Amino acid sequence: MTQNNFIAGVPWRNARDLKTLVENRTTYTLENCELNIFETHQQADDVNLVFGDLVLTTMLKGKKVMHLFDKPGFDYLPGESVIVPPNEVMKIDFPEAHLDNPTQCIALSISKEMIEATFNLLNEKFPDKMISKDWGLDLSYFHLINTQDLSEIINRFIRIGVKDGSKEKDLIATLALKELLIRLSQTQAREMLEKTYKELAAGNRMAHVVDYIKKNIRETISLDELASEACMSKAHFLRSFKQDLGLTPMEFVLHERLKLAKQYLQIGHFQIQEVCYMAGFRNITYFIRAFKQEFGLTPKVFQSQSN
Repeated sequence: MTQNNFIAGVPWRNARDLKTLVENRTTYTLENCELNIFETHQQADDVNLVFGDLVLTTMLKGKKVMHLFDKPGFDYLPGESVIVPPNEVMKIDFPEAHLDNPTQCIALSISKEMIEATFNLLNEKFPDKMISKDWGLDLSYFHLINTQDLSEIINRFIRIGVKDGSKEKDLIATLALKELLIRLSQTQAREMLEKTYKELAAGNRMAHVVDYIKKNIRETISLDELASEACMSKAHFLRSFKQDLGLTPMEFVLHERLKLAKQYLQIGHFQIQEVCYMAGFRNITYFIRAFKQEFGLTPKVFQSQSN
């Protein structure tokens, strides 16, 4: 998980203001949504939570174990988000929550009308999606690792909900909500491609490009080369890739190389310079700088902490 993809926390409630030590709730109501901030200050199990609208939850601090769709529970940590459909019961455990180690999470419920209006507009204006047929949210990919773009818009929305006192607050929040829905759709597209690119590669241009990148990650890769693999002009390919996935093709290549470098560093016995070249980088200084920007630590420090 990348350091950049953590959401900034919000101030904790004063202990005197807590109504409960388990999922104490602070609510900010806006025109098309409701922002809820939950705090838990003691260990608890089987806490149920349900919303009437679709809800985006994002962990800020601590750890939960989330049970959804009658499936086994999964660890839910900072840097991650979960999309939950209307009226779906979230069953939550707090195995590590304590007065000295509380959990903090947001839950943003979004009106059905807002979601439909946003995706209808996107499908009208940008109908030529390459990965899925239409803009929208796919609840098969409900547990997400936050991308940088998604983290930034969630941070901005928290600031609007908690701190903005202007008359234009609802309008500003509506604009931010639209961007948030776009980023969610793009984040899901990346999750989907990560899991299905091999089986889709023969019939989907973007999946083929992702497959090509992963197979050739240690080689020099150019934008012209990727556009050629997609059988598209460079301009059209660049625009389509960014629209569907929320980042440029070369940013995607960089992320893939950094993920591979991280895996080599966790193995433990490789030198930093070896890892640099094994992951497809050609310049050790650039590799160290990019790694630290992505993960918050230099490769050497990360390796020592991992082993």
